[in-house]
Amino acid sequence: QVQLEEFGGDLVQPGGSLRLSCTVTGRIFSVSSMGWFRQVPGKQREKVASDGIQTIYADSVKGRFTISRDSSKRTLYLQMNDLKPEDTAVYLCNAIIYGREYWGKGTLVTVSS
Repeated sequence: QVQLEEFGGDLVQPGGSLRLSCTVTGRIFSVSSMGWFRQVPGKQREKVASDGIQTIYADSVKGRFTISRDSSKRTLYLQMNDLKPEDTAVYLCNAIIYGREYWGKGTLVTVSS
């Protein structure tokens, strides 16, 4: 069974940085695309960033967040800089594998003084 697991969520002060990671495991050989979503308290799930044909960022994070994947294409990163309280959310990893969509359980990022 394909599994996605996120790491790196933490409590951080405004202006600080975090790096999230997501690792894909299972008997697979390719991952078509991956992305990060966030569930903001009281709001609908939002796509933060995704790779694939082109890299796309939500307007709210452009210039502050960077998505990347390691050489194995099995680990996804989200470098988060200049964090703001409104970035507080559960961040979820997404992957398209063999035409199916998979999700991690999420990792909590809290930005607060």
